[in-house]
Amino acid sequence: MSLLDVQAVDSFYDDLQALFSVNVTVDEGTVVAIIGANGSGKSTLLRVIAGLQPARSGQVRYDGVPLANLPAHERVARGIALVPEGRRIFPSLSVLENLKVGAYRRRPGPWTLDRVVDLFPLLRPLLARNAAVLSGGEQQALAIGRALMGNPRLLLLDEVSLGLAPTIVRQLYAGLPAIVSAGTTILLVEQSIDQALAAASGMYCLLEGRVALAGPPAGLTRDAISAAYFGI
Repeated sequence: MSLLDVQAVDSFYDDLQALFSVNVTVDEGTVVAIIGANGSGKSTLLRVIAGLQPARSGQVRYDGVPLANLPAHERVARGIALVPEGRRIFPSLSVLENLKVGAYRRRPGPWTLDRVVDLFPLLRPLLARNAAVLSGGEQQALAIGRALMGNPRLLLLDEVSLGLAPTIVRQLYAGLPAIVSAGTTILLVEQSIDQALAAASGMYCLLEGRVALAGPPAGLTRDAISAAYFGI
């Protein structure tokens, strides 16, 4: 069953068009990856879905219902959570306080404080620590955990691996199956092709705001992915 349908979406920043008739479908209970180079429109697409960036044309349908004109906070209440690029944690708050903020618009579901720190055990001894002093990997785990505290049905992950050591990235990606098994569908944006394709059952490659390639990673050759990614 399709949980998310992005249908022929165009989006602009003033007069600069960032997305051109983009179509993306995400089935419930899956991990879908959006890959592409810098400036390809990946983050813009997630912002449109989350309600932070308007679509000038086309539509986003969530669980069969169009989201047009629905503000971001109402999308959160319906189960859409965004982990933005750069983490955007609250540096003046403790780790625990950041997690509690994520539960402000909490929906019924399995994610609790204990379950989040079980998923990311590196957070447990840090709960009282100020979030500003965390490492990049700890901040990324906190950002994902904060989003899970709201019990989202759809989790949007923007650039999970950005600026992190490979060992930390592997630890974060190792938690994705547990998130899906708990009932959350994942749409993730990545520049790290290998990491994204290993985790995903579906893939879309954006090039200059357009879908250049789509399909299950197992059915796509490395040459085809590279050609779409670099526009060769």
